[in-house]
Amino acid sequence: MNKTRFLFLLISIVFFSCAKKKDNLQRKTTGKINIISVIIDDQLWNGEIGDSIRNKFASPVIGLPQEEPLFTINQYPVKLMEGFMTDSRTIIVVKKEDKNKFEIKKDQYASPQTVFHISGKSGAEILKIIEKNTPKIIQIIKETEITENQRIINQSLLNTNAISMDFHASFKVPSGYSYVIKKNKFIWLKKEIVSGNTSLLIYQVPIASIKKDSNLIANIIKMRDSVGELYIRGTELDTKMITEEGYAPYFSKIELDGKESYETKGTWVLKNDFMSGPFINYSIVDEEHNRILVLEGFCYSPSREERDLMHELESIIKSIKILK
Repeated sequence: MNKTRFLFLLISIVFFSCAKKKDNLQRKTTGKINIISVIIDDQLWNGEIGDSIRNKFASPVIGLPQEEPLFTINQYPVKLMEGFMTDSRTIIVVKKEDKNKFEIKKDQYASPQTVFHISGKSGAEILKIIEKNTPKIIQIIKETEITENQRIINQSLLNTNAISMDFHASFKVPSGYSYVIKKNKFIWLKKEIVSGNTSLLIYQVPIASIKKDSNLIANIIKMRDSVGELYIRGTELDTKMITEEGYAPYFSKIELDGKESYETKGTWVLKNDFMSGPFINYSIVDEEHNRILVLEGFCYSPSREERDLMHELESIIKSIKILK
């Protein structure tokens, strides 16, 4: 009898321990790419503080031909800090309190998640905290959304062995893409979407072709226009892809896979045609292989917003690994 009771007690303990462990498992975050939840009372949201948040976090995305917000903002009053909005990957909580504070909490309500807590004794103090910390907040959100997009991409991948063999490099490409052109040292991948298509180009050029003088951006534009003339054309004669001359591209120096790289964002057009769209070009200085490895993404989507399409292309490219 004692053995039976002991066995029953043991089973009960194991059962309730497992149930409790299951209850303690953190929820997974949900939501589309580039959406943030701002928890702030309506009185603050409809005033100068709300204007500051909108101007900074919903400012136009660099490099798109039409204005689209950097992030889509969903605002909720503080009293609704419960339920589904706490499942967001990014939450910004703004309150008036008896002390000035800026705090970052990871996985506070779900995972993966970043919650930014901003509080101040007055509206002016809150504005100062927002102004000071906005660059850091935006950088963290961008990195988070790139990681999330890469997680989604990893669920179904294209076979990229040809890229690894030809370019001594690998990166993760969604299975929705297919090979349009596969030549020696040039590959064009494309994905058809309802409103148009997105494309990835992979090619390489000698280091001297870009770094021959100090005018890096002019050399990059000349390089990509020559590649467009060779491979990217419309259905009509003399319709080659070129860089839009009416808008100066955005240029910055960054690091990809530990290597010096150049990021160029701008607009492409088909010469003598009506087609156009945004592009993002990464030129990686790979001294080990004595080359510039170029990865470019561009899209054509005249009836659809292009922010998230370009974000996917950026996420793909930033998964690059140069092989030894």
